[in-house]
Amino acid sequence: MVRGRVFSFLLFISLILLSSCSKLGYGVLLWSTEDPVILSGTILPVYIKSNIDKVWVVGVPESYRHDKKVNSKMEIPLSQLHFAGSKKKAKTFAAEFAYYAPVYAENLQDGLPIRDNPDNSARRVYKLQTGEIIKIIDKVNGNPPISMSGAPLPGDWYKVLTQNGVTGFCFSYRLKVFNHFEGPVQAVHGTRIESAPDPDLDMVLARKWSPESYLQMINADRIDINELEKNYRFDPGQDSGIAKIILPGIEMEFVYEGIIPDGERAWRFEGTGLQMNLRTNSTLAVQFLENTGLRRTLIFVALSADVDDLVMQEKARREAQYAIIFNQGPVFTSNNYGSITFTQTGGFIWTGFELLVPQIIPRDTKGEGHVLMDLFITPSFEERYNGAFTFKFSDNSKLILRFMYSLDNQGLRLEVLPDFAVEDVTVTRRSSSPVVLYFFRDSLY
Repeated sequence: MVRGRVFSFLLFISLILLSSCSKLGYGVLLWSTEDPVILSGTILPVYIKSNIDKVWVVGVPESYRHDKKVNSKMEIPLSQLHFAGSKKKAKTFAAEFAYYAPVYAENLQDGLPIRDNPDNSARRVYKLQTGEIIKIIDKVNGNPPISMSGAPLPGDWYKVLTQNGVTGFCFSYRLKVFNHFEGPVQAVHGTRIESAPDPDLDMVLARKWSPESYLQMINADRIDINELEKNYRFDPGQDSGIAKIILPGIEMEFVYEGIIPDGERAWRFEGTGLQMNLRTNSTLAVQFLENTGLRRTLIFVALSADVDDLVMQEKARREAQYAIIFNQGPVFTSNNYGSITFTQTGGFIWTGFELLVPQIIPRDTKGEGHVLMDLFITPSFEERYNGAFTFKFSDNSKLILRFMYSLDNQGLRLEVLPDFAVEDVTVTRRSSSPVVLYFFRDSLY
């Protein structure tokens, strides 16, 4: 292996020496180099193309070799040089490229896509990170993305090049386009920043903001999956220029022209009555005018984990909790209240429950359905019970029975819970005369 590498290196050096007087042709630099500094748009003689090392070997013009230590040849990544062939063709390309030669862009939206065509439905070939710099190659015609209001977003489609060699098309709405020599060449739509870079605003735009109630659920270890899946949130709308507040009973949109500073760690959405203030790195106060003219403040938080991940974790916890009941049974039998079979797919089959009709279970109910491990119990009940769950009957969508349960070596104890005993997803009270059902573990299983 070492001998092969030495041979490849010697061969490479030999090729450079043999090629010192011969050229493949000429190319135009697409991305400026740093050592030595050669500006994009410069015509360079090309001596070698190495598909193995993925580089061009090019000549360094005399005007860039003021320092005698600068080599006369250097390597350029294949993607960062346009090989034209003849010098005439190189000059033609350089002239066409001249306007965009010094133009780059900074990405303002994490995950902004580069696509294989200038159309928002085209295949994504690359996902940009916030702050990533890309090279603008040319402006092209295309179909602009459509905002939530149905209007086209302002901006242009550009042919772009990433530093690691991906070429594609990106819409400028969330790009901060700048010129190497003159600074910004256009205002940034949506989240326009007229002054110096604002790292606090960048942090706000990069994070997902959830209602305080989500954090309270997490801190109390009482995850309500149904609430999390509704995805209540504050969305600054850096993609569309439309900020959104989505909460129970509130669904508002604010179409704005830009986000501009309005005090320390505070910003206003230009053209609207919407403001926001970063109180801590993970707490955001959002203010807006209600129809009454009063200003309302809502608090949102940046969670330590993604909402989707929290939902997955809670589902896994519930599955593990159910598995304990299933493995302890799966069949439990009572002389008075029939037999309950817990199925491997999270269901139940209950037969022989006639003594509970109609006080607990309505007549003509088929004793089949799903077990929902969707309840929690207060600490005061934990000495007597392992947890709580819900029976949801398949033949009657409105019929649910809630129980606290405990397992022992012999079987399963269920305590029927009245509706008033459950607040949100937590069992906080018991009936003054609780109905307690005991089922023995079926010895045949």
